[in-house]
Amino acid sequence: MDIKGWVRTSLIDFPGHIAAVVFTGGCNFRCPMCHNADLVLRPGEMPSFDLSAIWDFLRRRAGKVTGLVVTGGEPTLHPDLAAFLGEARDLGYAVKLDTNGYRPDVLAALLDQDLVDFVAMDVKAPPEGYGLLTGVPDIDLDLIRASLSLLCEGRAPVEFRTTVVPGLLAPDDIEAIARWLAEVGATSGAAYVLQQFRGGSTLDAGLAAATPYTSDELRQMAERARLWLPDVTARGI
Repeated sequence: MDIKGWVRTSLIDFPGHIAAVVFTGGCNFRCPMCHNADLVLRPGEMPSFDLSAIWDFLRRRAGKVTGLVVTGGEPTLHPDLAAFLGEARDLGYAVKLDTNGYRPDVLAALLDQDLVDFVAMDVKAPPEGYGLLTGVPDIDLDLIRASLSLLCEGRAPVEFRTTVVPGLLAPDDIEAIARWLAEVGATSGAAYVLQQFRGGSTLDAGLAAATPYTSDELRQMAERARLWLPDVTARGI
C-alpha cells in the first residue's frame, strides 16, 4: 500500500472506536469540493509513509487503538488493499473503509473475505448530477448503483453520506438522493449523513469562498430526507 498520510488517533472517524486513519493516494473522481487535491491530482509528488513504522505503531497500540480507517483518495484503486486490511485484522483491528463506490467488484471481494467492519460511501448527487459532482462527465452510474445495492445487503454496517455543496446541490437534490437510496434498499438500516460543506482549499478554486448552507437549512434538508429514510443526520453544523 502506498500511504500518503496518517493520523495516529482519531475519536471521530470510526463510530465506537479510537482509530488510526491512513490516507491512500490517487482517485478516479475529480470532485470539485474535494479538500485532498494533492492526494487526487499529484500523489506521485507526495512522500510515502514507511509502512513498517505504521505497523510498528499499530502493534504497540493494539487494544488502546481499536480501529483502522482507510481513506483517500480512493483506497479501492490499490491492488494490495485486501492484503493490507488482512494484516490489520490479524492484529485485532476493526476496519472502516471510506470509498466513492466506483469499484463495486473490489468492494464485493472485501466483503466476501470479511475484511471490513464498516463502510462509508460517498453519494455525491442524484443520478442526473453525478457527472458534475464527480468531475467525470461520462460516469458509469451502473457501477454506483451496484455498490449501493451491495452495501444495502447488510453484510457490514454502512453509512452513506453527501457533502452538501452550495450552488451544486439544492434541497430538492438531497431529497432525490434519499429517494434513490430508499429505492435501492437503504431503509433496512443504513445511515444517511448530510455533511456540512467547508470552503478553503477545494479542488475547484471557485468553491473556496462559497458560503455553506446554514445549520437550519441543513436540518430542513435532513427532515426532507427522512420522508424516505429513517436514519438521517446532519454533521458539522
